[in-house]
Amino acid sequence: MSKYLSPTFPTTRLRRLRKNTALRDTFRETQLSTNDFIFPLFVVEGNNVKREIASMPNIFQMSVDEVVKECGELLKVSIKAVILFGIPEHKDETGNGAYDENGIIQKAVKAIKTEFPEMLVITDVCLCEYTSHGHCGVIDNGDVQNDATLGLLAQEALSHAQSGADIIAPSDMMDGRIGKIRQTLDAAGFTEIPIMAYSAKYASAFYGPFREAAESAPQFGDRKSYQMDCGNSDEAMREIAQDIAEGADIVMVKPALSYLDIIRRAKDEFNIPLAAYNVSGEYAMIKAAGATGWIDEERAMMEMLLSIKRAGANVIITYFAKDAAKII
Repeated sequence: MSKYLSPTFPTTRLRRLRKNTALRDTFRETQLSTNDFIFPLFVVEGNNVKREIASMPNIFQMSVDEVVKECGELLKVSIKAVILFGIPEHKDETGNGAYDENGIIQKAVKAIKTEFPEMLVITDVCLCEYTSHGHCGVIDNGDVQNDATLGLLAQEALSHAQSGADIIAPSDMMDGRIGKIRQTLDAAGFTEIPIMAYSAKYASAFYGPFREAAESAPQFGDRKSYQMDCGNSDEAMREIAQDIAEGADIVMVKPALSYLDIIRRAKDEFNIPLAAYNVSGEYAMIKAAGATGWIDEERAMMEMLLSIKRAGANVIITYFAKDAAKII
């Protein structure tokens, strides 16, 4: 017998608990909190740099000093977690800037933790922002080499931990990278640093604005040989299971809005903290439609974020974090 069977109308009137705002708020099954949000930040070299990203209104590329100021503003609205993406001045074939101890992310982490030690700092670990070809790993004969990339990702992760990062977030989708990073961190004494794995990261059309923001578009081909096919669900569960087995503490589904079914399935199948990335294209769509008056931007934003949490996400990486926090 279904647990939802109950006496029928008129004994049961489901509208009774919808009558007014107080009733609706009191009995809402899913609630959003500022603790649910992680705000992405794009860090560039220089000083006093704050460049708005054309396809992402109110989102900026910022120099380290401006990033520190932004963290102060985030804390004022109770946003306590950020994820950092670095854009170096110089790129090369193997992304040396990603694991340079004086690299842009390394400098940003140190500056944030010095000024705001209470801020949770997560660092994206990938090579695409740092390579001249824009791919997430070492290239040989026009193809991304999985195993040759693992050591470089581990070096990058270790350099972030040494700089003071609280969480390491590998986004490259190379097989075996979680295990390699976990082994490297543990061997260097960073056994307490959690890994947030981009476990089910799809080859999505919704990343376009991000690639402008991070200056990371591939210079040839695409990322379909290593990011997941959009039609696959069972494979996502295998990816997540593998990352957990290799030492992931948090797993992620990316994007969020078109993959709510994957979020729900992952939540049901794995007893582990789950993150969802409300990506740049999802942000841009609502901002653009809101600017024309085609939708109520504020309501659409909150409904979307609520849907992601309702699907099962424990935390949401979102460019809407500040706007949502002000409403909450």
